[in-house]
Parts: sequence; structure tokens; C-alpha cells
Amino acid sequence: MNAQLMNAIEKRNMFVPPQQRSERWYVVYTLPHREPAAQLHLRNQGFRTFLPLVTKTIRHARRYDTVMAPFFPQYLFVAFDLTRTRWRAVNGTRGVTTLIMQDDRPAPVQSGIVETLIASSSSVGEVLFCRDLTPGDHVRLMAGPFAGQLGILQRLNGAGRVQVLLEIMGSHISTELHARSLIPVSEPKAP
Repeated sequence: MNAQLMNAIEKRNMFVPPQQRSERWYVVYTLPHREPAAQLHLRNQGFRTFLPLVTKTIRHARRYDTVMAPFFPQYLFVAFDLTRTRWRAVNGTRGVTTLIMQDDRPAPVQSGIVETLIASSSSVGEVLFCRDLTPGDHVRLMAGPFAGQLGILQRLNGAGRVQVLLEIMGSHISTELHARSLIPVSEPKAP
């Protein structure tokens, strides 16, 4: 089989809900910055994995780089059937520290959580929050020169762009950016 066909089969199998295959999702704790390597080695062993990603801006030496980073640093999800899978092999996988355990068995993730993350993700695993945003929502910018700033969503357009009102140095500034650069936050509490 050619590589494109193998990739298509792997992607299709990755997004089959675990309930159809009598599997559950579990959380893997990885070494720092080794989530992609751990995911690769787990997939090579035949495990289905999901690593949720988010677009993030990193500042270094007066440079801004926008990268895809894990949504949950040092964590990824793995699906398997606890009764039929040799799950202890996960702990011995390169890049993995341990499975999150409850007593002497892996602790399953509550049903629906990982499935919801997968359903709201792009084909590369980027979690897209912009689906549920409405004007007036409080948001945090995750990419661009204002990364980390809180703002209020003013407008959405069909092309995936949004207008956000930021409060910087006592004045309000309106900026336009891609919707995937935002995550919703709960409303700040009044003092």
C-alpha cells in the first residue's frame, strides 16, 4: 500500500469512537516537550492516540513565532480495551512517564470528553474553539503580538476572521485576527 492510503486509513481509525471498539480513553503523562514523540511511539505499537493542539505564539529574542503546541502540556490521550490490551507497554514507551492510574489500574477519562475534543478539532488535532463564540464573549488571544491578552469579541465573519476589543494601557484597541487564535474564557469577576 502506498503512504497516502496508509495515512488515510490511520486517520479514519483514529477518529472511530472508542465505544464502537469496546475501548476507553486514558491519559498518558509524558516527558516535558515529548508529547509528539510519545504519540508516534504509541502509534507504532498499535495504540490509537489523540494529542489536542492549539495555536500559540512564542516570544523569544524579540521574535514572535506562531506554533502548534499541546493544549494540555505533558499529556496526551490513548484508547485501548483494558481487558484485551497489554496496556503496561504504554509505561515503557519512549517519551512516556506513566499512565494516570487509580489504584493499580489506569483511570479512564469520563465518557464524552475526548470525543468532544476530537469533534471540535481539525484534521491535524488543533482544537477549534471559535464554533461557539458570539459577539460580547470574553476571549484570550493565543497567537500574535497580543498573545495572552484578554479581550471582548466584537464581530465574526464567514472567512474565519474576528474583531476583538482589547484594553491596553487604559485605552481600547480593536484588532482583527483569525478566529482559531482565540479561546473563550469565563467573564472576569467584578472587584
